[in-house]
Amino acid sequence: MASPEYHRIRDIIASRLVQSDRPVNVEKFRANQEATARDLPSLVVGTSINAAGVPAEMQTPSEVVDNTLIVYFHGGGYVGGSIASHRNLTGHLAMQSKCRVLSVEYRLAPEHPHPAPVNDAVTSYKWALDAGYDPRKIALAGDSAGGGLVAACLVALRDQHIELPAAAIMISPWLDMSSTGESMVTNEERDSSISARSMPRMRELFLGEASIDDPLASPLEANLEGLPPLLIQVGDEEVLLSDSERFAEKAIAADVEVDLRVWPEMFHVWPACVGLFQEAADAIDEMAEFLGPRIGL
Repeated sequence: MASPEYHRIRDIIASRLVQSDRPVNVEKFRANQEATARDLPSLVVGTSINAAGVPAEMQTPSEVVDNTLIVYFHGGGYVGGSIASHRNLTGHLAMQSKCRVLSVEYRLAPEHPHPAPVNDAVTSYKWALDAGYDPRKIALAGDSAGGGLVAACLVALRDQHIELPAAAIMISPWLDMSSTGESMVTNEERDSSISARSMPRMRELFLGEASIDDPLASPLEANLEGLPPLLIQVGDEEVLLSDSERFAEKAIAADVEVDLRVWPEMFHVWPACVGLFQEAADAIDEMAEFLGPRIGL
């Protein structure tokens, strides 16, 4: 059973959820995302980076394993979110893993629809290679849309014959632009933080003129052969649960090592609430444990 602290936060989030298929108010959506921003933990220092034209922040914990790096893509439906809105999550991930985290400020829709975010993700990873990081010591990570971006980036890198990172983490990833997963229906009333009815509107802003089944926009459609080991974390109440389950099944069929962790009762991207309830901290510990043997921690 989830902690009382978790349920308190869940109830607050649920009270603010609007079930609507109306057009997205982008300005308001972005403001709401930024309202959740918190500072980096005191034991993590952030430094602005120009990653070959892509704004980013290198977050370095006080205790760090040399030459290890996590390249992180924030969530926000490809429309909102930022380095600032995710500093609490990425900073704690840096501390727990003892890795530097390169948090990437990729371009957002609707001003910059697909494939701009994927292009920026690939550019930021290539910057890390050019900066001297060994791909065997690099992991990709991301949440929600950023989790989908992790998968798309891996597929794009593979297809460009660029050496892949050693591992990847996807937190509550958005992987299917068609929204055909069973949980979009079965969890519609259970999900406290995402409205299934709003997903098509977000999709329209992100895709622009792109096809709904473009594998770099909807990685569930991609060939997944040759991808590195994956950790996928998702809550069993999420409308996106089926995205993770189907992606994991397809990746396993392609001989990819997959560790799918379905957390009971958890809402969308609950690790972002680290410091507010124990389950969020436990999820970040799980990420660090996964990375340890794979990138040499």
